Amino acid sequence: MDPILVAASEGNTAQLQSILDQDPDAIHVRHPDTSASPLHYAAESGSIEAVELLLTNGHPWNEVTNDHKTAAEWALGKGHQAVWDRLLQEGIRVEMLLALLGKPDAMEYDDETKQKLVDAGQVDVSDFLNKKLTYTDGLLVDEDGNGVMMNWEGPLMERHAAVIAPTPGLSVLNVGFGLGLIDTFLQDAKPAKHTIIEAHPDVYAKMLADGWDKKAGVKILFGRWQDVVEELEVYDGIFFDTFGEDYDALKEFHELLPNILSETGVYSYFNGLAGTNIFFHEVSCAIAEADLQDMGIETKIEKINMRDLGDEEWDGVRRKYWSLPIYNLPVCKFAM
Repeated sequence: MDPILVAASEGNTAQLQSILDQDPDAIHVRHPDTSASPLHYAAESGSIEAVELLLTNGHPWNEVTNDHKTAAEWALGKGHQAVWDRLLQEGIRVEMLLALLGKPDAMEYDDETKQKLVDAGQVDVSDFLNKKLTYTDGLLVDEDGNGVMMNWEGPLMERHAAVIAPTPGLSVLNVGFGLGLIDTFLQDAKPAKHTIIEAHPDVYAKMLADGWDKKAGVKILFGRWQDVVEELEVYDGIFFDTFGEDYDALKEFHELLPNILSETGVYSYFNGLAGTNIFFHEVSCAIAEADLQDMGIETKIEKINMRDLGDEEWDGVRRKYWSLPIYNLPVCKFAM
């Protein structure tokens, strides 16, 4: 094994510093079989000092191995909670700094890492609206076999609906129809007004075929949410769940909330942020909460234990978009 990887695995900061003093590019050494980095080995050793030294010398915080594991996950696997916390703090710090500096993509990865995340289903690069969608029993997939929405989300959608529409007679907005799960639960809550935004023509056609345009109080806005902003009103409850958009789009929608969410209203969104990697998920959740806080909106998280989604749940789906044991359901309200 390369000397810098050995030094990192031993938490030997003196040796690490000596190697980097002689060859700063040694920070880029990766294990030839696993792509594990010096930070992975330092984190696994439990040495905060070694982790700090590598970060100070410019080691990326967000690299993954060939099996999509971060250094933080290697640390947690060995019970090193302090190292996990430090790397989580670093991820949040870097992402917030990039956003503050106006980088076009705050969650930025090198090409190799991004491809690994794409392969793991953590980054969606599909041109979603131009792809043919297919409805099967309890499943909506695109022409590449990617799952757009699945029936296992039902209990989550039921809780999201209860959060944004706790009583009858409210005005609610849902962005992204999919299988119509949350909209069905919202109808059960008997809202006075129920607005649905849907951009995909195949989904829109399915909505019309199923008579959603004829349901009492329902108003369908066909198009991307960015294109129908002028038609939006003020709502008591809002839910956001689009497909094929990145975090920047979610943040852009959040910036609308002060104008479209009532003072006592409740907002929530499908929290599938990095839904197959627990470390990136925690970083993404923290960034989203901070961005909402900047707009005077406080987020409380309801933790929902997810039943084991076995391989049979993903039959007919090319990539899993969720594999974490806990779902962090956001309940967002204006700070009073």
